[in-house]
Amino acid sequence: MNKLYIGNVSAEASEEDLESIFKQWKIPHSGPFLVKTGYAFVDCPDEKAAMRAIDVLSGKVELHGKVLEVEHSVPKRQRSCKLQIRNIPPHMQWEVSANRLLTPSRVWHNRADTGSLTLICPVTFHRAMEKLNGSMMENYALKVSYIPDETAAPEGPPSGGRRGFNARGPPRPGSPGLGARPKVQSDIPLRVLVPTQFVGAIIGKEGATIRNITKQTHSKIDIHRKENAGAAEKPITIHSTPDGCSNACRTIMDIMQKEAVDTKFTEEIPLKILAHNNFVGRLIGKEGRNLKKIEQDTGTKITISPLQDLTLYNPERTITIKGSIEACSRAEEEVMKKIRESYDSDMAAMNLQSNLIPGLNLNALGLFPSGAPGMGPSMANVSPPGQGQPESETVHLFIPALAVGAIIGKQGQHIKQLSHFAGASIKIAPAEGMDAKQRMVIIVGPPEAQFKAQCRIFGKLKEENFFGPKEEVKLEAHIKVPSFAAGRVIGKGGKTVNELQNLTCAEVVVPRDQTPDENDQVIVKISGHFFACQLAQRKIQEILTQVRRQQHQQQQQPKSPSGGQPPTPRRK
Repeated sequence: MNKLYIGNVSAEASEEDLESIFKQWKIPHSGPFLVKTGYAFVDCPDEKAAMRAIDVLSGKVELHGKVLEVEHSVPKRQRSCKLQIRNIPPHMQWEVSANRLLTPSRVWHNRADTGSLTLICPVTFHRAMEKLNGSMMENYALKVSYIPDETAAPEGPPSGGRRGFNARGPPRPGSPGLGARPKVQSDIPLRVLVPTQFVGAIIGKEGATIRNITKQTHSKIDIHRKENAGAAEKPITIHSTPDGCSNACRTIMDIMQKEAVDTKFTEEIPLKILAHNNFVGRLIGKEGRNLKKIEQDTGTKITISPLQDLTLYNPERTITIKGSIEACSRAEEEVMKKIRESYDSDMAAMNLQSNLIPGLNLNALGLFPSGAPGMGPSMANVSPPGQGQPESETVHLFIPALAVGAIIGKQGQHIKQLSHFAGASIKIAPAEGMDAKQRMVIIVGPPEAQFKAQCRIFGKLKEENFFGPKEEVKLEAHIKVPSFAAGRVIGKGGKTVNELQNLTCAEVVVPRDQTPDENDQVIVKISGHFFACQLAQRKIQEILTQVRRQQHQQQQQPKSPSGGQPPTPRRK
């Protein structure tokens, strides 16, 4: 394990800066520095060099005002809290050696008669590794390394589609890509389009070629031959590790190139990758910077199909990469890396919201599913009695004035796409003055549409760097409530609104001395990050639902002619 992760890297730091530090401390490295925003990676020639870099640099060397953090790089799916400690004095019993090493945050796991000990460090495993590695125990220098979590690598999904992806056809029984498959680690599948005339060569005689690719790259490959009869291109879905996907893709490109030579096919064969539209904006980056960098680094030309090609049943866009096979292969690695990062980010957000807002089930096409496990009755039915569907809500969301162009998009394409995706009406109100620093976005739609529209707006502002890399996006939202229900939102002595703020971490304000509008409504202001705002909105709507239900029940009760309580029926 000789690849290093360098954290807490300043935005001003360059590859040359890091190279200079390694040279200054005489630490060898076997490859270039891969510098990202806030962190970097580098390969060392051996474990000794990697450990020296950690010992010498981590927490001790400063670059552009920030102290670097250096540790071993471990794939996310294989990270665990386990460390293996070797070269323990052979005469020591494992209970003694464990007790010598333990702190309250570490527990011993086991030791076989191999001179090694496994520690489980739930929180501080990287620090434990840094402190213990090379430390002396009775003239024995301890050697510490990670134990990859092999159980974290799940099986590839059984079908061609993943969460939120349009599966352009399920795997067919008996297709060459099916059968006994190895277990593969799969963050997200690689989907490519290939010319129909090359499908036979990729499959090979009796499926021999595709089986060979599957075996060599440890991947699961589905070729959707029967889709779109007569189409010029067919989709292929590859499930594997990132390296496995890239190796399979490279092999397929080689096969197509050879077949083109054999059949005297003279047209250029670009690599075409299918990607869900949700990830494409982050792949492109602000002003196209991410895409331009990939083109420059790999020597390729990359184009992306227009938004107009999207349909409700096909949310994927085609990323066309032109260049040599070697260049296209490098570009595929970088493109899929960006897409996987976006996917991981979205999955983390989904996990967060599922804990934060009970009952929410965020996926590509639906939220607030009726009858979902764990959903309380108040969340499952937020509409007034007598109505089958959730009532449409209006939310006024305030964004930086400079961000209006990013939300609207070129010729209004982004706001149209967002409206279509969320199932909501989205409009931007005129500016209140020449120097207005904020603009109001008017969102009208049911709860699930509000969630999706606001989520995408918060995300867009972050993507377009209207907030700093470590700054959380916090916006203000206004919702209107009936004036007679405002007191229920506030509660006696402000009790309800205070509890609401403590529960949601949002700031909730019902301004005093408001004059109700023509609909006898007043404004409630909600400020905070996305999930805080969402939870506050849902809780306030829940209060309003209770008020409406009580009103409805009161209206249903019969009244006596004198206006008092209904008469008690006389017993016979």
